[in-house]
Amino acid sequence: MTRVPTGPVARRPTRRAVLAAVLAAASAAVTGCSGGDGGSAGAGGAKRLRIGYFAFPSGDLLVKNQKLLEKALPEYEISWIKFDSGASVNQAFIGKSLDIGALGSSPFARGLSGSSPIPYKVAFVLDVAGENEALVAHKGSGISDVASLKGRTVATPFASTSHYSLLAALEQAGVTASDVKLVDLQPQAILAAWQRKDIDAAYVWLPTLDELRTSGTQLISSKEIGRSGRPTLDLAVVSDDLISRDPRAIDVWREVEAEALRRIRSDPDGSAEAIAAELGISVEDARTQLSQGVFLIPEEVASAEWLGTEGAPGELAAYVTDTGRFLADQKQIDAAPSQQAVRDAFYLKGLPDGIK
Repeated sequence: MTRVPTGPVARRPTRRAVLAAVLAAASAAVTGCSGGDGGSAGAGGAKRLRIGYFAFPSGDLLVKNQKLLEKALPEYEISWIKFDSGASVNQAFIGKSLDIGALGSSPFARGLSGSSPIPYKVAFVLDVAGENEALVAHKGSGISDVASLKGRTVATPFASTSHYSLLAALEQAGVTASDVKLVDLQPQAILAAWQRKDIDAAYVWLPTLDELRTSGTQLISSKEIGRSGRPTLDLAVVSDDLISRDPRAIDVWREVEAEALRRIRSDPDGSAEAIAAELGISVEDARTQLSQGVFLIPEEVASAEWLGTEGAPGELAAYVTDTGRFLADQKQIDAAPSQQAVRDAFYLKGLPDGIK
């Protein structure tokens, strides 16, 4: 689960047509550059963009696989750096080793808390959590609902959207975090612990989630929790340094992300092929996993219900504020970021025109 000024590229009337042509031309499954650290300049003085991503079905993977950003910004050195959780993405931004990154709404709220908030802003919505994040318990464990997790061992990546949703699910069921044994594990470690039966249940995302479902029973999903008032999203954030240094690059990046969202709707088979190549899974599995997420169209991303527009932040700001308050109530952070701090952490320049 961060915004952009409008530059000359964003104002060109043929931008969308050019991007669509780039997307159509990129038919081969290719992988992006593996990342490293460094500053704003790459080899030979070329401009550099360091992008953090998750191995999770999304438009991000489509942009990476089809090299859409590399084609749109040929003068840039693009580095794609894989992360396992939002906590590590936050650390990377603190260490100034990322320019753009995928980040869940819960770790984003964490990043804005405290006396020294992370210098980044949300610029795009990658997806809204649906059935692609869920709580699963072992079959035959005697766990039939969230309330029956009392006294059991439950794993989730701490400081992630799954962690947030797990806490919300426990609260709704009248169970406190101290009533269960919470274990901090990354997705692959969750799978190993699950296979050894070291844990009774886990809240995690795809593709690990699908592997747990083969021998587990789903208790609740992020889609259900979202409907009850605690939605989670995969956002894309950009560093304050990039905003001040190279807003045009953010414009172009946001344009190709918007085009990827259109492609997921208009060409689900082609999108599944690209996602399958990135995740090393079958096209059918990729198609199934894509169907479990909620992908907005670009016009929805910049709507009042979600990101909003320049000068008029959308409801997403309220969701992030509520998330921070919940995390503070749960003693996950010392204090929630203020409503103004959240609003200030939205980069909406150029919206909605920049993604039409």
